[in-house]
Amino acid sequence: MDGLGVLERMGELARSGQAFALATVVWRQGPSSSKQGSRAIITTDGELHGWIGGACAEPVVIREAKQVIADGHARLLLLGSPDQFGTAVPEGMTLVPISCQSEGALEVYIEPVLPVPHLVIVGGSPMAHSLAAMARALGWCTDLCSPQDFTAGHADERSMVIVATQGHADEDMIERAVAMRPAYLGLVASRRRGEAVLGYLAERGVPKDQLDKVHAPAGLDLGKTTHEEMAVAILAELVQLRASGAFAQVPAPRREAEAEPRLAEAVDPVCGMTVTANPAAMPAEHDGTTYYFCCAGCRQKFSENPDAYIKAVAR
Repeated sequence: MDGLGVLERMGELARSGQAFALATVVWRQGPSSSKQGSRAIITTDGELHGWIGGACAEPVVIREAKQVIADGHARLLLLGSPDQFGTAVPEGMTLVPISCQSEGALEVYIEPVLPVPHLVIVGGSPMAHSLAAMARALGWCTDLCSPQDFTAGHADERSMVIVATQGHADEDMIERAVAMRPAYLGLVASRRRGEAVLGYLAERGVPKDQLDKVHAPAGLDLGKTTHEEMAVAILAELVQLRASGAFAQVPAPRREAEAEPRLAEAVDPVCGMTVTANPAAMPAEHDGTTYYFCCAGCRQKFSENPDAYIKAVAR
């Protein structure tokens, strides 16, 4: 996949609401199979699209990219042998030792690309319109729909849903929404009204574990407020929950036919690289344990003195 293909793939993933990381080579020291400006996309399950380097660099970049997606913080990696750089590693850069036979080195910048929040507001009151306008001002993907139009396709596990139907079909909208299992579901109503709605749905057989996740009333308690202030209170609660990590990143669902088994990983005992534990990683057995390697050079060093490397890993 060339540079244009990487950009096209980025657009596809962003439109589908999937999180991913973009890795860019910002510096290289030859000999290296990568070039300055080379890019690759890494998905949450470790798939790499594009080109970032050969067998030495790729497993490290995938491992670090998955961590970048998880914590949401970009990082700048320096890939090479510690002997090449000594104490000259700039502050803020992470040195990742690799034992590449080419003796090349790379700087790779990895940045997370996370989906924007998706907010669905059911209702047409002034408060609902104010909330939609504020959420859009934050850059959130915001849908404002009527109770008649609110269907299963409007929300999923990554969505936040606010039911603001002002007593008109509250019960039906909440029952419809809980089946979508959104990351957040809130009802705009008084506490007493919320208890009545949830009690009625419990009598109708809606599972308790689903009803327990409904925020009724939605939003922070700011006391008596105008409809604009109520919209602020709801948006403030959503921002607070997101910032606290309450909405863990949920990967986009994959069809069963597309599901792939997770590949086992192992650590090269010679250089410490993470490699995929398969026949391509040149396995070698010692004392009943199978070890895997990033390259033939590491495997050769291990075969000459396996106990030395096993003890080093154990320390």
